[in-house]
Amino acid sequence: MSEPASSIKARWRALGTSRALIPYLTAGFPDFTRSLEAIRAVAAAGADFVEVGVPFSDPLADGPTIQRTTQAALEQGMTVPRVLELVRKADSPIPIIIMTYLNPVLSFGMPRFVEAARAAGAAGVLLTDLPAGADPAVEQTVRDSALDLIRLVAPTTDDRRLETAVSGATGFVYLISRLGVTGARDTVPADLDAQVRRIRAVTRLPVAVGFGISTPAQAAAAARAADGVVVGSALLDALAQDGVAGLERLTRDLAAAVHG
Repeated sequence: MSEPASSIKARWRALGTSRALIPYLTAGFPDFTRSLEAIRAVAAAGADFVEVGVPFSDPLADGPTIQRTTQAALEQGMTVPRVLELVRKADSPIPIIIMTYLNPVLSFGMPRFVEAARAAGAAGVLLTDLPAGADPAVEQTVRDSALDLIRLVAPTTDDRRLETAVSGATGFVYLISRLGVTGARDTVPADLDAQVRRIRAVTRLPVAVGFGISTPAQAAAAARAADGVVVGSALLDALAQDGVAGLERLTRDLAAAVHG
C-alpha cells in the first residue's frame, strides 16, 4: 500500500534538502473558529508541518505564552474531542502532529485516541511527558496505528540514553534546544550544531529543533544546523496581538528564513 501524500515521511521526501518550518498552535486559541483559520493560515504561508497542541490544565513544560493560550482554550471548553474536530475541519494540506501531555489522551482512551486522530487527518503524535520506554503498551498502541510517534530529546540526554530515546521513533526527532520551559529567547544556543550531530549519530530520522526560537534570524540560524525548526510562542503572541493576519505575516517571514 502506498503512503498517503499527507504523511510526515512523504513531506520530508518532498522537501529534499530544504529545511522545514513547523509552527506550534494551541488548539482552540483564541477560539475554535480563529484556531481553525490559524491552522489553514500557516499552511498557506509556507509552513511544512503544523503541531496542534491539546490544552492541558497542568502544562509543566510550557512557558507564559503557551500557558495563557492553553488557559484561554480550556475556558472555552476545548477538549480532546474538540481538538480532533478541529483537525478534521482543518483538512490541512500539510501534515498535522498532535502535541499533547499524556493525561488527556489516557482519559480519552489511548486506542480510541489513535484511531480517532488518524481518522481526523492527523499524521503523528508527540506525547510530551512520556519518556521512551516508560509505557511500552502506550508506545505500541501508537506504533500499531498509522500515526508517527515523534520523540523529544533534551540537551542533557547522555549518549547511552540517547539511543533509547530515539528507538522506535518515526517521522522525526524533536530536539529541545535548551533547558527550561517554552518561550521566546534572544539567541539560539551556541552548541546547537553539536547537539544535532549527536542525534544524527544514532538515527537517520530528520531532526527538528524547538524551544525559544522566535525571530526569522534565529530560525535561519537553527535551520543551518537542523532539518526543521519549530516556532510556537512567537506565533501565538502574533496571533493574540494582531490576529490571523499577523500570524500569517510572521509565518511567511519565518518560512522565508528557514527555506533560505
